[in-house]
Amino acid sequence: MRPFNYSKIKEEKWDSEILGLIAAIYKFAGKQELYLKQRPDELEKLVEIAKIQSTEASNAIEGIVTTNTRIKQLVEEKTTPKNRDEEEIAGYRDVLNIIHESFNAIPITQNYILQLHKILCSHMNNPLAGRTKNVQNYISATYPDGHTEVLFTPLAPFETPEALDRICEEYNRVIGNYEVEPLLAIPIFIHDFLCIHPFNDGNGRMSRLLTTLLLYRSGFYVGKYISLEAKIAKNKDLYYEALGHSQDGRHEGEEDAVPFIKYLLGTILAAYKDFEDRFEIVEEKLPAIGMVRKATQQRIGKFNKQDIRELCPALSVSSIEGSLRKLVAEGELRREGRGKSTFYVRLK
Repeated sequence: MRPFNYSKIKEEKWDSEILGLIAAIYKFAGKQELYLKQRPDELEKLVEIAKIQSTEASNAIEGIVTTNTRIKQLVEEKTTPKNRDEEEIAGYRDVLNIIHESFNAIPITQNYILQLHKILCSHMNNPLAGRTKNVQNYISATYPDGHTEVLFTPLAPFETPEALDRICEEYNRVIGNYEVEPLLAIPIFIHDFLCIHPFNDGNGRMSRLLTTLLLYRSGFYVGKYISLEAKIAKNKDLYYEALGHSQDGRHEGEEDAVPFIKYLLGTILAAYKDFEDRFEIVEEKLPAIGMVRKATQQRIGKFNKQDIRELCPALSVSSIEGSLRKLVAEGELRREGRGKSTFYVRLK
């Protein structure tokens, strides 16, 4: 097993791209704090949207799916799971809710990670829920064309408990004594967690839940309002590519985590930019049609009602629908498709 020494992070010569991403994230995080003080009630409506998107997207990355209606009902706890996919979705919902509500009371230790994994699997009959793997596993990527590719081989089962303990100890040490920038330590911890791949099942979902937890504990709350999982799912190929490139020479301790660090920091920054776009629409105190018009002007190509709802969380669904009808009638938008397949295109 390779050694883990997070003190080396501060000794690295990080390139200008990584330093620029970190500086930009801090800038946007400061602005977000100000925005939340100005319009807390309206922005709070983004939370439920983000929960639904996060639960849906993180499971979809792993091929776990159900209908949009069922996802919403499951996240809002208005129904119970009726198959294996929905059991996994409900488990993700439960862990995400715990992180949202109690992140400051969840230490980064192997014991707590195992407990979160047990909750993730709590709706299924999984004898290995909350336990590290007992067989060798492999990290593979499933691409849009359907083919699967093995990216690398994680640590062996007998090495896993010690390695998981070690990365938790190293992370807590460098964060606790302010030795390392959190926005460097977080992606490196997640990178190491994925390389260990400690569970027989649920590693990808756990890695995304832990990303949210670590960010919250370091004061970066964007994932509460904008789904990081949805951003990862939208660019799944880039996620797998960054992870794959970061694994070369892994077991010899010569891997290069930089591609994964850049990918994760870029995803976090993109989420902050989305948050600012949504705040700008809320901030102007426009009438409903004005808010919807401004939201449509931020869209390029096809978009649907849900896309506009995400940008206008303060508006009811009926207000959004009425405004879209008016914009179609006034020749600003073209409506295509029917029912759930309806989408819009800007004409101006």
